[in-house]
Amino acid sequence: MDAYLIDAVRTPFGKFRGGLSTVRTDDLAALPIAELMARNTGVDPSDVDDVLLGDANGAGEDNRNVARMAALLAGLPVTVPGVTINRLCASGGEALVQGARAVSTGDARYVVAGGVESMSRAPFVIPKPDEALPRAMEMYPTHLGWRMVNPEFPDEWTRSLGACSESVADELGVDRVAQDEWALRSHQLAAAAWDKGLHAPHVMEVNGIRRDESIRADTSMAKLASLKSSFSPDGAVTAGNSSPINDGAAAVLIGPRTQGSLGRIIGSATVGIAPERFSVAPADAIRKLLARLDLSFGDIHAWEINEAFAAMVLSNLKLLPELDPAKVNVDGGAIAYGHPLGASAVRVIIDLCAQLRRRGGGYGIAAACIGVGQGIAVAVHVD
Repeated sequence: MDAYLIDAVRTPFGKFRGGLSTVRTDDLAALPIAELMARNTGVDPSDVDDVLLGDANGAGEDNRNVARMAALLAGLPVTVPGVTINRLCASGGEALVQGARAVSTGDARYVVAGGVESMSRAPFVIPKPDEALPRAMEMYPTHLGWRMVNPEFPDEWTRSLGACSESVADELGVDRVAQDEWALRSHQLAAAAWDKGLHAPHVMEVNGIRRDESIRADTSMAKLASLKSSFSPDGAVTAGNSSPINDGAAAVLIGPRTQGSLGRIIGSATVGIAPERFSVAPADAIRKLLARLDLSFGDIHAWEINEAFAAMVLSNLKLLPELDPAKVNVDGGAIAYGHPLGASAVRVIIDLCAQLRRRGGGYGIAAACIGVGQGIAVAVHVD
């Protein structure tokens, strides 16, 4: 049976320590699930066979299987199970893929899939000491990046994601001006998309916030050029051409086709790559997926590449000369909308389906880089 993305709801993506930071992570995950079920009254909540949520952290209020906790908090029957999935920045996309797979194989009739991340509320952690009565203990923040690194890993594997993206971009000749231009484009297109009401059908109000908080409609090349390098003394990657730190959640109802369905997932591909080159893994995933589906670049009508960094998107475009940059992220990307890790890929896939529906249907591919050297590409079709 074909598995359709029937409907989708997400929260606005809040700034770090912004308007959503007062909401517990498990409560944040529950909000779009409850709204999704409330507006799809034709589906009995007891007929939902599973809840799958992506979550990249899991160290705080999202511990102990946040998908199950969110399902209960959303008011789903206690008979509805839940499972939490972690593929870092692609966790929510992986949840959608696995949910669609369950429906298409007949293991489920309806699934709720999505993702959550509250980077504002990510806790500090202290590892158990290796010695009795230690003299000191180290505390780690968990909202972003490596912590408690295994000493067996080579140093180049555990550099910051920004530094790794910058290094690969420099190797490929992606300069600071190009990165700032892409960031400016992202903010301008995202602001225009909101002004046109393109996100209104899927974004619910939370804490009086209706719009993604990180979009800077008033930014400019001059403002972006004034920002200091973030990862090296003279590097091209800055806070302005990187995705921000965010809070947000999203949920999608997956099941048999209904009138007005968003579209359907027709395939996916994941790849591994050297961890320090994670930023260009989407290029490999896209080529793998196209070959798997026997499709060409020309068959794809819309593209989304999650903007962890402008350097990362532009590096992949360098490696994919068949892909027209004008067809990528036509309503802006994560540099503007934000990047709440577990929920980001869900937003990308929702936006991709909505874009295809506005143009009358067709094929689309959404891709994302993943820390520790992975990439994902997901293909959708809108009738």
